Amino acid sequence: MDVDQLDLNPRITAAVKKAKLKSVKEVLHFSGPDLQRLTHLSRPDIQHLLRMASLHLRGSSVLTALHLHQQKERFPAQHQRLSLGCPVLDGFLRGGLPLEGVTELTGRSAAGKTQLALQLCLAVQLPQQHGGLEAGAVYVCTEDVFPSKRLQQLIAQQQRLRADVPGKVLGKIRFGDQIFIEHVADVDTLLECVSKKVSILLSRGMARLVVIDSVAAPFRCEFEGQASAPRARLLQLLGGELRRLSSAFRSPVLCINQVTEAVEEREVAPGPPGFCNERVSPALGITWANQLLMRLMVDRRREEAMAGHPTRTLRVLFAPHLPPSSCSYTVNEEGVRGMPGTVPLM
Repeated sequence: MDVDQLDLNPRITAAVKKAKLKSVKEVLHFSGPDLQRLTHLSRPDIQHLLRMASLHLRGSSVLTALHLHQQKERFPAQHQRLSLGCPVLDGFLRGGLPLEGVTELTGRSAAGKTQLALQLCLAVQLPQQHGGLEAGAVYVCTEDVFPSKRLQQLIAQQQRLRADVPGKVLGKIRFGDQIFIEHVADVDTLLECVSKKVSILLSRGMARLVVIDSVAAPFRCEFEGQASAPRARLLQLLGGELRRLSSAFRSPVLCINQVTEAVEEREVAPGPPGFCNERVSPALGITWANQLLMRLMVDRRREEAMAGHPTRTLRVLFAPHLPPSSCSYTVNEEGVRGMPGTVPLM
């Protein structure tokens, strides 16, 4: 656009043309001080010139953050999620796990954390139209041996669990060949694994999901008592590297965490009535929590935990796009299935 079309004082227009700046694009190529030197105009005149040029390019329409969020057709990548392999749980999390950021899944032993992680490792391999990312997963074990028998059982039951996916699609995927397993025993090895091995797999497109099971175990072994400065520094290094990889390759990171007895009232994560909601909090504390995009917690019903019934609950403790709420689910040989209905957490 020519400078003549801007609503400017003729004196400003003449000075701009004298400086051999004919279009708005050429004007915006220079900073305010540079334009002052070229045109010999005053600072208020330059500010007015830049404001008029910017207003013209922006137009009359103004888009808010809410408008951008609602326009899924124009910004599909922004709204893409990794499915959990269950429509109820996907609906509860508004599509599944965000592709950028670290999600923590915390809870007591036998609450179903590893079951959800394994199901995600299978779901990520599906085509995008079925909630996957058409790539494999990296599974980093820090305390227990990888549950390969349970994984094979889930693979054999995929057609029953994922009835929404055509059998031809499931039959073409070699699920067991696209899960890369690493075992680490200490913090230094974990950091090296994430920065080197995991980074290579993500950069080559061989994996689009990272699971660490569990993130607290190496730190509990090496650092006793309260959090120390070295422990906090290493947690920040790990969290920063995981966030960097997730953002660079748009790959969700799931960190399984343990729980500890809560010391302070503000750390307690209370559950809905009927659940095992003793005073517990996610391990690793505030230093680690600052690295997270989303924190989820799983638990079992108090009366059914003793009877061995597999009914659990998945709770949102914090997330930028979700309210605190809970959703029940069951675990059977097919995998994890959500139960319709959510409960707001007060």
